[in-house]
Amino acid sequence: MSKHTLTLSELLKYDDIVIQCHDNPDADALASGFALQWFFRKKGKDARFIYRGSKKIRKSNLVIMVNELGIPVNYEPDYAHKPELLITVDSQYGQRNITTTPAETVAVIDHHQVSDKLPHLSEVRSNMGSCSTIIWDMIRDEKEDISQDMNLQTALYYGLYSDTNRLAELSNPLDRDMIEALSIRESVVKLMNNSNISLAELEITGHAIIGYEYIESDKCMILQAEPCDPNILGVISDFSLETENVDVCVAYYVTPEEVKFSVRSCVREVHANELAGFIAENIGGGGGHMYKAGGVIHPEKLPGLGSEDPEAYVSRFVRERLHAYYDRYEIIYASTEEADITGMRRYGKIPVEMGTVKLTDMYPVGSLVDIRTMEGDIQVKIEEDTYLMIGIEGEVYPIDRKKMERTYKFLDHPYSHEFEYEPSIKLTQGGERKAVIPYAKAVISTGQSFIYARPVDKYIKVFTKWDEENYYAGEPGDYLAVREEDLSDIYRIQKDLFPRLYKEEPLK
Repeated sequence: MSKHTLTLSELLKYDDIVIQCHDNPDADALASGFALQWFFRKKGKDARFIYRGSKKIRKSNLVIMVNELGIPVNYEPDYAHKPELLITVDSQYGQRNITTTPAETVAVIDHHQVSDKLPHLSEVRSNMGSCSTIIWDMIRDEKEDISQDMNLQTALYYGLYSDTNRLAELSNPLDRDMIEALSIRESVVKLMNNSNISLAELEITGHAIIGYEYIESDKCMILQAEPCDPNILGVISDFSLETENVDVCVAYYVTPEEVKFSVRSCVREVHANELAGFIAENIGGGGGHMYKAGGVIHPEKLPGLGSEDPEAYVSRFVRERLHAYYDRYEIIYASTEEADITGMRRYGKIPVEMGTVKLTDMYPVGSLVDIRTMEGDIQVKIEEDTYLMIGIEGEVYPIDRKKMERTYKFLDHPYSHEFEYEPSIKLTQGGERKAVIPYAKAVISTGQSFIYARPVDKYIKVFTKWDEENYYAGEPGDYLAVREEDLSDIYRIQKDLFPRLYKEEPLK
């Protein structure tokens, strides 16, 4: 369930309402304003939707979006009316990308980083892939049903699709929830996609590829483009990744306002979303999934930029961050090695109530399912003895029946707990998503399960026996653990969770 600082019902006390998106709007801004206006009209409020600035929408895909989906947005460069309530969507009032419109009261709904003091009526979730997702969730919380409006659903989908580089940079499970909930006009989405690149952008793509930089030791390619639609960075990196001996691509552009970048990977040892987060750590933000990701860097947060040429500085900075990333990790493959327990201490499970789900209670044996968590989606094939453990912070991991029964005992009540985002599950090939908690039973440690563990002093990536394609990243202070009865069952435990789950025991 969403935790809001603002609900749409709070805004219904106003009658004279104007919705404004940023100047030169993109698909997410148009979809967000469209959805908000739809809500107000459902409630009998005649809200007006506008954008301002010096440029009218001319980009082909956006013109198609407005016309085909019937988005009632008005271009008002000289708007003079002072509304009772002004709501800025996909932008923040007073910022450089939105022309200031005076109003008696201002509200903000946005997904970008907060850059200044916000008005009291604000809903900003910087971890979302799009503003469309936020407004979809807020409408859902008001119990309004958009399922009969295909145009609105298509707009919301395309807003997220465009702002996450064709869904390559999804970073929040709620974004994925919205995608699954929407029914869209696929022919219109296809039409918009096929009108997405202009001839000028085609030239930008070519120039970037010609001027590539290649780091042979890491099989990594870096490409700088001229400022462009962020989706073009995805086109550049997607194409370049098809090159022989290129495992990772980073494409970026530099403007005074932002450094936007796209990351691609085709090897399991480098998750694109993790690399994107590493590049932008403390100076911006990044997200996505294993193979496709992206992010933004705020130039004012770059240390030492000073009077140096910004493009030369960013070029060196990206190269240095890539070298630092590759030098950072030790990689551990549990399926091909046994842990060296020299120097490890022995620990037993602390009796803490947790949850477990027998997955055959949810789906038949042999089903391939996707389990959604805050950390991302994991894929599991259900066997007769496959269980899912639910940890104290909502973390989930599969476990077989023998290990589960040896480690835990069932309590006589269902498991119930609230998390920031409750894990859910669905068939990989489609079907309704189900919440996991209603199927969970409470368990507690038997005190008969032991591990060897030690804190690590460097960054690690652990490929577990359960999942040989996806690693679990650990940082200094996290614990590398191995089950006492199976020295190939190697995994990592986060440092903040470890003392809450384990206590030291005497060595055998």
